[in-house]
Amino acid sequence: MCNHNPQHSKFGTKAHDEEHKKWNRRSFLQALGLTGAGTMMLGGMPLSASGNSKLAAAISNTETDRILVIIRLKGGNDGLNTIVPLYDYDTYAVNRPSIRHYQNQVTALTPDFGIPSFMDDLLNLWDTGGMKVVHGVGYENQSQSHFAGSDIWDSTDQNNGTQTGWLGRHFEELYPEYLVNPPSIPAAVQIGSIGNLIFDGDSNNYAFSVANPNQLEAIAQSGTVHDMSSFPECIYGEQLEFMRGTTNTTYQYAGTIHEAYTEGSNSFEYMDSQLGQQLSIVARLIKGNLGSKVYMVTLGSFDTHANQLNAHRDLLLDLSNSIKTFYDDLAQSGMDNNVLSMTISEFGRRTYENGSNGTDHGKAAPLMLFGPALQGNGFVSEHPNLSQGNGNLDYTQDFREIYATVLQEWLCVDGNLVNEALLNTTYARVDLGFNCDALSVNDFNLNRFKHQVIYTDIDTIIYIKNPYTQHTVITLYDIMGRRVGTLKNEMLFAGEHKISVKNTIGQKLHVGQYIYRISVGDQKFSKSLIIR
Repeated sequence: MCNHNPQHSKFGTKAHDEEHKKWNRRSFLQALGLTGAGTMMLGGMPLSASGNSKLAAAISNTETDRILVIIRLKGGNDGLNTIVPLYDYDTYAVNRPSIRHYQNQVTALTPDFGIPSFMDDLLNLWDTGGMKVVHGVGYENQSQSHFAGSDIWDSTDQNNGTQTGWLGRHFEELYPEYLVNPPSIPAAVQIGSIGNLIFDGDSNNYAFSVANPNQLEAIAQSGTVHDMSSFPECIYGEQLEFMRGTTNTTYQYAGTIHEAYTEGSNSFEYMDSQLGQQLSIVARLIKGNLGSKVYMVTLGSFDTHANQLNAHRDLLLDLSNSIKTFYDDLAQSGMDNNVLSMTISEFGRRTYENGSNGTDHGKAAPLMLFGPALQGNGFVSEHPNLSQGNGNLDYTQDFREIYATVLQEWLCVDGNLVNEALLNTTYARVDLGFNCDALSVNDFNLNRFKHQVIYTDIDTIIYIKNPYTQHTVITLYDIMGRRVGTLKNEMLFAGEHKISVKNTIGQKLHVGQYIYRISVGDQKFSKSLIIR
């Protein structure tokens, strides 16, 4: 059918409730399975595999077997009921008459701080030097919005003007050109969450979802999801071909992931819970030698405005038991020393409880790190003063300093690439208990010519800046990798050049995504563009 009758709806503007109803373009595309670089269902959980990037390639190419697992506590975790400030218990208790943890319900980690006793599954990690807590993590003028806060943690731009993520900043600065020559192993794997920016680049990286996990093996064997044999001859048909082709093309890692999942196994039984099932999949992929260096899992919902005590308890039970089981599982194969886990959350919560036996959006919160490689337990940074900030804890540790440290000192990424990933800003490194002699990354992208896509009302223009005169070939491909035509094949002088795609290609181009490939000497670079 070629009839299409879009419907529009209007939303109200009441701040908090409407934040939860927000349905932006990114979330819409991801719900359709049209962003990221490959999404599937595995073990009953949605899983997506990221494409490569300059930073991701640097991570993948480092001579280390180290793995980072990011645990997103979605909704804004209440840090004071997670890490209880025993040193100022009276202030804590006065502000929380109904939802406080009583002192006899808290297990002291040190004389100053403790965890609720139902989190005692973490004690073995703490006692053996596999747990650290960073106090007061946040940033200046912290947003207390779910969406803005989450995006800032993902993008590292506290002004929230950047729609790319710290681990996906260079997804379209391909190394080398993953759009036409993808790497055999996904640089990062994300389970159980959509709508975040962490692995996003400047343009859409298309993904898809498989609703039935039983389809995974069949799809992995065939390498396709949709039939591409016939489409209606109209705009709808062109768009359907584009979306189906994108889905088929981006399922590039299905076989690799399926093989690792099959090769790996769980030695311990995980909780039948949100985080437990996600970490059981991660453990199998790690033990099955998938080779990916970064994983992200999500636990929600931490937006505890009402009746917090029991809901928060259930979430922290899931977190503590799942972390314990995860490291017990990895230890059976001797891989626990190679895996660092780190919690993040978009903001903390207020010092005082509200009238609904819950807590409202706040600022700073603790960030937790897990893994034997920490080589010692402890607390990092200064805990916020509970009596200052009018009940809204001030940050004492910039989250981007933690990111920078983990990238450089855990994943052994070159410091210059770390700074570039963090929006070309140098952040101080923090002593988290591990270190890595930063490896020299052979990154020819750093000194190469610049290229980008410029969109006007009537055209799509490729802009390049040659550092010197050189023979340059620019080829256009459709999203299925079929060659459309040549845009340039000549000696281009040093300096700026603008190539009009529509005027140069000499044929009609349908609306949709394409790939352009630049060849200079023995180096090749690829990037996506949109024809509107």
